[in-house]
Amino acid sequence: MTRAVLASAQGIALAAAVALVAAPAAAQTKTGTAIGGFLLIEPSARIAGMGNAGVTMDTGIQGVYYNPAAIGQIDRYALMFAHSEWLADIDYNYAAVALPTRKRGTLFASVTALASGDIAVRTVDQPLGTGELYHVTDIAIGVGWGMRVSDRFSAGFQGSYVQETIWHSSASTAVFNLGTIYRVADYGLHIGASISNYGTSASFDGRDLRITYDQDPDRYGDNGALPGEAYAENFPVPVLFRVGVGLPYRFGEKGELRVAVDAFHPSDNSESVSLGAEYAYKKMLALRGGYQNLFQKDSEVGLTLGAGLQGNLSETLAYNLDYAWADHGRLDSTHRLTVGITF
Repeated sequence: MTRAVLASAQGIALAAAVALVAAPAAAQTKTGTAIGGFLLIEPSARIAGMGNAGVTMDTGIQGVYYNPAAIGQIDRYALMFAHSEWLADIDYNYAAVALPTRKRGTLFASVTALASGDIAVRTVDQPLGTGELYHVTDIAIGVGWGMRVSDRFSAGFQGSYVQETIWHSSASTAVFNLGTIYRVADYGLHIGASISNYGTSASFDGRDLRITYDQDPDRYGDNGALPGEAYAENFPVPVLFRVGVGLPYRFGEKGELRVAVDAFHPSDNSESVSLGAEYAYKKMLALRGGYQNLFQKDSEVGLTLGAGLQGNLSETLAYNLDYAWADHGRLDSTHRLTVGITF
């Protein structure tokens, strides 16, 4: 190993040690208190296979979710589609496009959609169901821009409109993502940081909150069915701060190993650390593994595995196909599939 590689490896060890020390200091968890929880579902099968340690991943459109600074590193038109059969048969889809401009950075747009499917309406009086069905749908539409400030430094941002709908009631807000990536060298230490889902709180509104009530149940003869509306409190968005280091290392002319370590500071959960690695052979076949959310309180996630293929369909058209499996403990496991086109 060269001195540069040794120094980079020491940097990774140092970052992991800092995150390790910080993890036990996490405050009480606030899991389940934020709106827009679907924004925390990672779409990229490639990076999910690496334990979702992606804040330094600047080699394509799949890294934008983790750090919008990756937008600035995209110099070709790119399309991406991701699908996941999420927990409890929830359907999750994500699509994104990147459009480089001449000397003015790169434009980016994405759509995220989550759907629960039909769910039976149950009440205390009818626990087996009323015969009605309801559903939950979430959507986020985002646009962003990123730029390579220098050959080593890039920055980017993304703004998204977010809406959650439960049957006939919905809540909407706007969130913003900001990020930077600094590369010591192409095959040297990469340092990244991003903040995701920074925005305002929101409350639900809709006809499901319309009610009738009796202002004075002890009084007879008055109107016992006055129209009213149930008040829904504001819910915050799940702000997430990421910081991490990555190191790509070349094995001869055919192999390349990339390792990454990310630390997370969420607004609605305890702090954690994720790590992962990817080995690519001839830039065609890749094998991945990782572990996510170490030190997180009551975490159900852990081991992740993945694989990928990429190649050229023509001189100007390239493709990639990635798959990832992630363990969710008592909640079973999830599978992700990502397809990408670059031209």
